[in-house]
Amino acid sequence: MTRGKWQDRLKSVEQRAQSFQAAPICSPYKPRLSRPWQPSSIWKLFPRQSAAITFSQRCKQDVHVFALEKEGTDAGQRVYLVTSYSELWHYYSSHRQSLMHCYEVIPEGAVCKLYFDLEFHIASNTQLDGKYMVASLIQYMCEKLEEAYGLQCSAKDVLNLDSSTAEKFSRHLIFMLPNSAFKDNSHVGRFIHDVLKPALNSLQKGSVNTSEDIGDLSEEPQSKVRKQEKKEETDLSFLVVKSRDGQKQLFVDLGVYTKNRNFRLYKSSKLGKNAAFTVAEDNAYIPRSDKVTTEEESIFLASLITNISFTGQRILTCDVSERPSAGSHCSAQHKGPQSSELAGEQQPSPYKEVDEFVLKLVHKDGIQGSIRRWTYFVSEQLVVYDIAKYRWCSNVGRFHKSNNIIIVVDLKDEVWYQRCHDPECRSQNYRSSSFPLPQDVCLSSMLKEDEEDQEFLMDELGNIELSPPVDRGEPATSSSSQALAIEAWVDCPDDHSCLEALDEVEKTIEEEDEIPDELMIQAVTECEATAV
Repeated sequence: MTRGKWQDRLKSVEQRAQSFQAAPICSPYKPRLSRPWQPSSIWKLFPRQSAAITFSQRCKQDVHVFALEKEGTDAGQRVYLVTSYSELWHYYSSHRQSLMHCYEVIPEGAVCKLYFDLEFHIASNTQLDGKYMVASLIQYMCEKLEEAYGLQCSAKDVLNLDSSTAEKFSRHLIFMLPNSAFKDNSHVGRFIHDVLKPALNSLQKGSVNTSEDIGDLSEEPQSKVRKQEKKEETDLSFLVVKSRDGQKQLFVDLGVYTKNRNFRLYKSSKLGKNAAFTVAEDNAYIPRSDKVTTEEESIFLASLITNISFTGQRILTCDVSERPSAGSHCSAQHKGPQSSELAGEQQPSPYKEVDEFVLKLVHKDGIQGSIRRWTYFVSEQLVVYDIAKYRWCSNVGRFHKSNNIIIVVDLKDEVWYQRCHDPECRSQNYRSSSFPLPQDVCLSSMLKEDEEDQEFLMDELGNIELSPPVDRGEPATSSSSQALAIEAWVDCPDDHSCLEALDEVEKTIEEEDEIPDELMIQAVTECEATAV
């Protein structure tokens, strides 16, 4: 090729490049992971938490809700992101400006881990040793978990995250209990309130662990020696700290066990702050190694409060007695293919319509079955119902004499199936065929997405901005579909012609040092044809 022809060709390519920049032919940016075994990407932003939760429940893929604090906005103003764990982690490091203030939304009713938010003002508590307090609390909680649930754990089972500054001591503790989790964070809160009662009593009475406090916890008369031992065991004076104004308060924040709680993520800081959560120096937890997961990603996944699988879990509960003086009742039930019981409460699940459908399944042939308990696994969008007074099992084709059944509703796949408490059925790991849910029970029909809630976009650089206004009066025809296409990354299909051309170029780059002119012309021609 002569120099003149090459300059003409170069000029032509530059002109086309300028035209492409002015009027891009590619679809709006859609994040794509490099891991072929993972599902296609979901990345949607909402101004309201309720809309994000609704979309995540309706979505067929494994997605979760996170809250983002955006720079340049007022404190407390948040944007809500719906995406998968792997997708979020993939962009967590590259989009630090927009994702550096990120929180996990803990949905109401979701099975979760035992977790703590700990903090105190350093200048007001100069005599305190934060590391000692954390170690003492972990040891105390491990003792109480064994006492209440028969669980054996240690500091090696606790992820210890630190975001302390010169002004404030701050930690997050996440317990990795062996094959066990709490029914939801309200049960976590009740359990923590119950075991920290001596410290709470001391705050109310203005003293720390008096003999009266110990007497409140005693279930039966004890000797003086036993009372002294009990006093030493329940001495929680190390949990009492002072606030900035000198008032006594608890080292443990008891306000983080509310519905749809936002809990700050590993490697994230508060808006306007630079202190992100990192692994504490005194952390003893070591994540399991994985061929496809880095150590940092393993820590990130372990830190997520609701990242819990359905299979083989013991579900821990802590119910408050109707008698105030009786305290709380803690218990543990097994869950999964080899389980004996499920956990829940005699109250509606987050999905009332699904509850009513399950009741219809067990109201047959004059038998009035009931829902004994339910458990909600948000990580897999499963609602598991422990059925009472209805023992029909499709495995044996008859009613069991004494063992009840389990109904599992898969909200994502919109199906239900039966499991069984019977030892023989459990030994076979029995699961019935899947049956479709009625259309009026499916979340895809019950939960309608409000287009007005899709007001934010994030570009390939991680910038979050309001999306351009869309004319709601115009039907979504071919003329208006281009405006609707920029609602979110997930709604935009890949430009296949462009991708095929790019794939050919990439293959050639790997095989040759230079790109042939013919291939360059072919790639540009295909892109130009797509634009037309």
